[in-house]
Amino acid sequence: GGVRTAFTDLPEQVPEAISNKKRCVKVLKQEMGGLGISIKGGKENKMPILISKIFKGLAADQTQALYVGDAILAVNGTDLRDATHDEAVQALKRAGKEVLLEVKYMREATPYVKKGSPVSEIGWETPPPESPRLGNASSDALSHLSLSIHRDKKTIPLKMCYVTRNMAASDLENRLVEIHSPDAKHTLVLRSKDSATAQAWFNAIHSCISDLIPKVISEVKDQLGKTGIAGGREIRHLGWLAEKVLGENEKHWKPVLVVLTEKDLLMYENMPRIKEAWFSPLHSYPLLATRLVHSGPGKGSPPPGIDVSFATRTGTRQGIETHLFRTETSRDLSLWTRSIVQGCHNAVELTMEITTACTYKNQECRLIIHYDHGFSLAAESQDGAFSKTIAQFPYEKLKMSSDDGIRMLYLDFGGKEGEIQLDLHSCPKPIVFIIHSFLSAKITRLGLVA
Repeated sequence: GGVRTAFTDLPEQVPEAISNKKRCVKVLKQEMGGLGISIKGGKENKMPILISKIFKGLAADQTQALYVGDAILAVNGTDLRDATHDEAVQALKRAGKEVLLEVKYMREATPYVKKGSPVSEIGWETPPPESPRLGNASSDALSHLSLSIHRDKKTIPLKMCYVTRNMAASDLENRLVEIHSPDAKHTLVLRSKDSATAQAWFNAIHSCISDLIPKVISEVKDQLGKTGIAGGREIRHLGWLAEKVLGENEKHWKPVLVVLTEKDLLMYENMPRIKEAWFSPLHSYPLLATRLVHSGPGKGSPPPGIDVSFATRTGTRQGIETHLFRTETSRDLSLWTRSIVQGCHNAVELTMEITTACTYKNQECRLIIHYDHGFSLAAESQDGAFSKTIAQFPYEKLKMSSDDGIRMLYLDFGGKEGEIQLDLHSCPKPIVFIIHSFLSAKITRLGLVA
């Protein structure tokens, strides 16, 4: 056995005549051990696909015509010049028993093959072609080669990354910073020498990512064009939050991308790349039926002493849905909470009026909640229109509202009527929450809340 590597196959041992010329080498795969090579590189590393190891006695070694440092340009005619590492692995697996490799020895690649540099091993996504943020896709992978090798650097775009702490890795010494990729598939953990340094790096990366948000919003708008986003027309705010996964241990949080449009709060598992993905969020909550509830100090939320978590509750047909979120800084917290509260009030002013069918005193009615005029009940007339107003109450008359969580809504306006009982025929929670939003928006507009 044994392995040929860049340490055993020295560049100076490779005949000069071979260097930088294309060669075709036929390899017969073996039942055991396949081709008998390891590869490195790939488009995501701005590198060609390079042979990094050749296992002695196996198929590739038996040809006596392949070298560590050979770039594989094609497999059985399939071009690998622009392939990611993964695509190359698949192409080599798919090739049948006879594998025709088109290769070219790249002397300047040996330091890369030899080094196994930690930087080159960082996995990160390559934006697929449909992504709006791709530069010149046709640039030749080989031309980047010397650049990547000699400087041994990797550039990770921070746009729409999520920087956080204490999520993927436990950080007892408080000196780790995590950067999660926009597609939520990769995590890079940076370890600093002490917690102050980690905090400084975190702050720098975080502010960099935050500064890119307006640019992202305008790019997404361009990408979506006139279609808008999941029923909304505008993006008011977006960004990553940590969401508490309920029913698990205390510290279990996961990243979630939250987008506020002029009427909804949308949640996604990752940053949508293609237009269609924007139309199917993980959750979509109307701001009209959503309220912000401040939560107590979150356990395990960084940094200790500053509470940066908040919760939203939405009245839905299934009852109340609650989500607990954690921001990264108190500035983020105030930005999110302000955006949600304002979003809810703006949604009320956009809507102005909401109507729902109900039964009142055995009569089919409509309950109408109007931003300016308060509550009214309209009865169905003979011709099926809802013309006859049987009761009207301004907001300030409402003493209390409650519900049975199943179908009944109780509105107490005081006075001789006492409590009005309405059968809404379905879960009353959406209406209960909408009433709360209307009242809250009204009070805010009257300036009763400082």
